[in-house]
Amino acid sequence: MLRRPAWQQMKNLYSILGISKGASQQEIKSAYRKLAKQHHPDANPGDTKVEEKFKEISAAYHILGDEKLRARYDRGDIDEHGQEKMGGFPGGHRASSAGGFGGGAAEDIFSEIFGNFRGGGFRGRVPEKGRDRKFAIEIDFMEAALGSKRRLTMGDGGRTLDVAVPAGVTDGQQIRLRGQGEEGAGGGPAGDILINVTVQPHSFFRREGQNVMIELPISLPEAVLGATVKVPTVDGTVNLKVPSGSNTGTKLRLKGKGIASAKNGTRGDQMVSLKVVLPDEQDADLQDWVTKWAETHA
Repeated sequence: MLRRPAWQQMKNLYSILGISKGASQQEIKSAYRKLAKQHHPDANPGDTKVEEKFKEISAAYHILGDEKLRARYDRGDIDEHGQEKMGGFPGGHRASSAGGFGGGAAEDIFSEIFGNFRGGGFRGRVPEKGRDRKFAIEIDFMEAALGSKRRLTMGDGGRTLDVAVPAGVTDGQQIRLRGQGEEGAGGGPAGDILINVTVQPHSFFRREGQNVMIELPISLPEAVLGATVKVPTVDGTVNLKVPSGSNTGTKLRLKGKGIASAKNGTRGDQMVSLKVVLPDEQDADLQDWVTKWAETHA
């Protein structure tokens, strides 16, 4: 005796969709949309039980979602599979009046949820998402800090795609462009484009989280007497007040001059570490002054 697959050994169609027999067509549609999304194989890869459940609820909606087929089912003219009950045709033969699961109302709503189907309808085939495509780009420190645009060549007929690199992107981060990958099968959604980002180091800026770190050389007079000096930032040069008596290792903060957060746009700070430097050439006057100063300052 031929045994039906598990999804074809169905119980009452209303109970499969979790609704009452008196439910409206809109209630039937809403129940199916919810269950189809929950049990779609793309959301549960490799789970055969979920796939069987998905087929079961799709077959149930194929009948209940069609008012004429639903009426025939309610009268007992057809069974849960859309086939004529025994005795419906001369000689007691069974014949399908619903055409199998996959067309009609079920296909219409699948078009809404998962996109239009190719090849004449669902026909029992589970829609599959298209494959992702992977690319790699290198950007410099300033592009990562402020954001930039890059153009990718897809390699499929020379198609190009302009990619917005967000401000604050980090080295090794992956940018996902949804729906830009290969086309899906059976009406499934397109895959994504995945872009791996490499950020080149800067000659004097260094990043720690959202903060920018920099070491700033200052002269001996600037350190001893204090001064206003120019400091580079990712936004351009700004003035910084160096307090008198500063020493190598003294850290000063430039509020809001760091990297923008990719999550909420708030910016970090720039931390300036001072480094006192002497003239490259020996200065006789400086040596004489330090000698006298050292005599009274052990």
